[in-house]
Amino acid sequence: MAEPTPSDREAWITGIGIASSLGIGLDAHWEALQAQRVNVNETGFAPYVVHPMAPISFDAQIPKKGDQRQMEAWQRIGTYAAGLALDSAGLKGQTELLRKMDMIVAAGGGERDLAVDSGVLNAQAGSNAEPGLLNERLMNDLRPTLFLAQLSNLLAGNIAIVHGVTGSSRTFMGEEAAGVDAARIALAKINAGQSEIALVGAAHNGERKDLLMLYEFGDFNLTDGYKAVWDRADHPGFALGSLGVFLVIESRAHAEARGAKPFARLSRVVADHARRKSAGDVASTLEALWRTLDAEGGRRAVITGATGAEPVTSEERSFLAGHKDVPVRATGTAFGHGLEAQFPLGVALAALALSRQALYPANDPTGLEIEMAGKPDQIVVVSAGHWRGEGMALVEAVR
Repeated sequence: MAEPTPSDREAWITGIGIASSLGIGLDAHWEALQAQRVNVNETGFAPYVVHPMAPISFDAQIPKKGDQRQMEAWQRIGTYAAGLALDSAGLKGQTELLRKMDMIVAAGGGERDLAVDSGVLNAQAGSNAEPGLLNERLMNDLRPTLFLAQLSNLLAGNIAIVHGVTGSSRTFMGEEAAGVDAARIALAKINAGQSEIALVGAAHNGERKDLLMLYEFGDFNLTDGYKAVWDRADHPGFALGSLGVFLVIESRAHAEARGAKPFARLSRVVADHARRKSAGDVASTLEALWRTLDAEGGRRAVITGATGAEPVTSEERSFLAGHKDVPVRATGTAFGHGLEAQFPLGVALAALALSRQALYPANDPTGLEIEMAGKPDQIVVVSAGHWRGEGMALVEAVR
């Protein structure tokens, strides 16, 4: 049994910012989920399926064109979503609060400069390249912020510059597990009294040929047409999605002192790393994490970042079969897969659903996702990485 957290050290989610293929902001996303809307591009990157970013005016959250120009797409998406979260929490322009706000970001290695890559490869392929050509091209063609790919901590840096969030800053790398750890560390710091308020989240640009090539090497991409996550057993894979998600998480005492209202309470985040050597390893790890959450019953639902890749999705489905009376929603069906951003997305949607006192409708032709009557009290957010790493969060209603 986990030790109870003092009520003033509870972690409240007081701000949510989401930008995705479904739209911008909370109302747009809630409406799209209610309508079971899906936005995919099946031709632009054929044979791969991609969930492209909805039309977005970055000026609304990144007013300086110079700031926008020096960011690649994933940074613009993340900085925009961070601004939405700060707006949602009523923190925009609150300089003193922003100065002490901690920031925990989950990020990949950043975007490659495909024009430079192509130029180097073409020059080398000409067979008459002089010695030292590669070093010369890298010195002359790449900006100082690049090491063939952008630095992962540039997103946090740009959020600090644009929005004035200048407390401590951490950036985690490690695909889906990085998103779990970002939330886990933020919660631990707040529960322990080491932090009062934090901006936590991630961003992902799924419209990248270099990423599609990378994941094709591992046979992870969904190809030749879109299907819902649970309907991919005969044709497994994930569809990359463009996605930015940030949360403002703060102690209850801090939120109440400034008059902030919670969307929900982040009660627990747990993580593990299954060996994945034998069939059933992931399912067993997920079941152990479920027990570790130590939830006290109530009307519960699950929001999962299930990828559609195999064999991990079948293992997760096996775990869920042991909890078949619990309504499930897979974010990958509507949003695609956003790697580092997928777990923060699940937490954001859980908090949004709890605040609106309803679970959004199922969007699954296989029947695994069932409807939920009445108001959920708890939502468990599940993450089983396409390659490694498992995690869960318990998000609860504050009423």
